Amino acid sequence: MTPRRWDLPPWQDLRVLIAFLFLPNIQSVLGQVQSRSTYPAPIVVPSSESWDGNDGPWSTFVFQIGTPPQTVKLLPSTASYETWAIAPEGCQPGDPSDCHKLRGEFYNYNTSSTWDPNLATTSSQVYPLDLEVQLGYTGKGRYGFDDVTFGYIGSGGLLVKNQSIAGIATKNYFMGLFGLTPRSKNFTSFNNPIPSFMQSLQSQSTIPSLSWSYTAGNRYRLGNVLGSLVLGGYDSSRLVKNNLSFALDIETGLAVGLQAITTGTGQSLLPSPITAISLDSTLPYIYLPIEACTQFENVFGLTWNDTAQLYLLTDSQHSALQSQNPSITFALGTPPYTVDITLPYAAFDLNASWPLVSSTTPYFPLRRAVNDTYVLGRTFFQEAYVIADYEAESFSISQCKWDKPLLQNIITILPPNSTNSTGPATTSDSLPTAAIAGISVGAVAIIVISILLLYLFHFKPRRQRVAELATNTPPPAVDQVQVLKAEMGDTSVASPVLCEAEGTKPIPPVEIGEGKRPIYELPAREVPASEINSVNEPREIIARRNHVFFKG
Repeated sequence: MTPRRWDLPPWQDLRVLIAFLFLPNIQSVLGQVQSRSTYPAPIVVPSSESWDGNDGPWSTFVFQIGTPPQTVKLLPSTASYETWAIAPEGCQPGDPSDCHKLRGEFYNYNTSSTWDPNLATTSSQVYPLDLEVQLGYTGKGRYGFDDVTFGYIGSGGLLVKNQSIAGIATKNYFMGLFGLTPRSKNFTSFNNPIPSFMQSLQSQSTIPSLSWSYTAGNRYRLGNVLGSLVLGGYDSSRLVKNNLSFALDIETGLAVGLQAITTGTGQSLLPSPITAISLDSTLPYIYLPIEACTQFENVFGLTWNDTAQLYLLTDSQHSALQSQNPSITFALGTPPYTVDITLPYAAFDLNASWPLVSSTTPYFPLRRAVNDTYVLGRTFFQEAYVIADYEAESFSISQCKWDKPLLQNIITILPPNSTNSTGPATTSDSLPTAAIAGISVGAVAIIVISILLLYLFHFKPRRQRVAELATNTPPPAVDQVQVLKAEMGDTSVASPVLCEAEGTKPIPPVEIGEGKRPIYELPAREVPASEINSVNEPREIIARRNHVFFKG
C-alpha cells in the first residue's frame, strides 16, 4: 500500500513555520505582559512648582478636589492619614487680601456636586482634628467625601473617587495636608472605619505596594530643587543609597533613635541620646529636649521668643550665621547601625510670616519639646530622603544626592510576597522601554524576512518540482490478471491465437510479433463465450488450452 503523504498547500506550510518560529516569542511577550500587568506603576505626585507656607518656604504638591474641580496646594504629612484643604472660613475679614493664595487656595465644598457630608453623627459634620495633639495643636474640620485628582486641571492625573476630606479653617495648620499614613479613621466606633487615601489606592490596585518616598526639596541647592513625593516607589536619583533600614510600626509611625547631633567642627549639640524621635513632615520644626536647645543657643547665639514661641533672628544674628555657614549632622539609629544626615545652615535659614509674626522675620526652626515628644520636622526632610514600606514594616533614611542634573529614575517598591520584593521594576542600567521596543521590532523584521526567503528558495521550488513530476508521469498500469479464454478456430499449436469475441461479430486473429502486440478487451457487459465440445477433443486442442497468455 502506498504511504499517505501529508502534503500541505504552500501557504499552510508557511503558516506552520511562522507559528513554530513565533511561538516562543509569543509566550515570552505574554509572560512579560502578565508580569508587567501584575503591579501598577508608582504614582509620582505632581509638584505645584511653587513655594508656599508661612514658615518656609516649602515646595507644595497640587491636587483637584470636587466637581467642578478646585485646585489646591497641599504639603505631605508623614504622620497624618487624612486629607485636609483650606475652607473659605479659613480667611476672615481683616486677613490679608491674598490670604487664600497664601494658604494654597480654597476648597469650597458647597460648590462641589460630588461632595457628600460625613453623617457619622446626625448632629454635626464637624469633628476634631486628631493630629499633633501631643505638641499642643488643636482645631476642627468639616468632614465629608469628595473626588480627588492628582495634578493640575487638564494634566490627566489619576482620579480617586469618594475620598474622606476635611475642610479646615484653623490657622494652626496654615497649609492643607496630604496624609501618607495608611490607617483608617473612626468617627463613632471601630465598626465602620473610613479608609485613608493610601488604603484606597491600594484597594483599587492603583499603586504597586503600600509605600511612599519623600524629600521636601529646597531653594538653596542647584537653583531650587522641588520636592519629590512618590507613592509605591522612590526616585533613585535623589538619594545616596545605604543598606540600613528601621522597623516601622503603624501606631508609633516613623520613630528612630537619635545618637548624636554635632557641628562640622565636632561640637556636640545633644547631651544624651534619644531613644525615639519621630520623622514628621507635618510641621517644619525640630523638637529637642530643653538641654539640647540650650546647647544650640550657646553655639549659635540663638534667643527664644516667648511671644512667637520661636527662635527669631535679628539681622545681625542672621548675618553672622550666614557667614559662619555651620553644618549640623544627625546620627540616627542604634549603634553600631547608624546613618548620618548632614544639613547645611541654609536648611535652617527659614522665614516666619503672618500669622506667626506681623512681618516676615528669619528664624531658626528649633523648638523645645513638649511632653517628651521629640520630632525631626520638615526642615530635616530638605536633606533627607525617607522611604516607608508599610507592607515590609520598614523604612529607611538616606542623605539626599545633589548631582547635576537630577534625572528622575523611579523605582517600583514591590510587596514582600512578590517574586522580587526589594528589586526595582526599572533600573538605571537596564534598557529603556523604547530601546526594548526597537530591538523587538528589528528581531521580528529579521524573522519575517528569513521566513520569506525560506519560502521563496525552498518551499516554492519544491512545490514546483512536485507539480512537474505529477504532470509528466504516466498513470500507473492496472494490475494484470491471468485470463483463460475459450479457444477458437486455429488448430496450430506453434501459433496460438487468443480470440476475444464480442458475441456476434468474430474478431480476426492477430499474430504475436517481436514487438508489443495490441490488446483487445471485452466490453463491460458480460458476453457469453463459445465453448468447444470437450468430447473426443484432439490432443493438440487440449495442449493448446493449457497455454496462458498475458498482456505485455
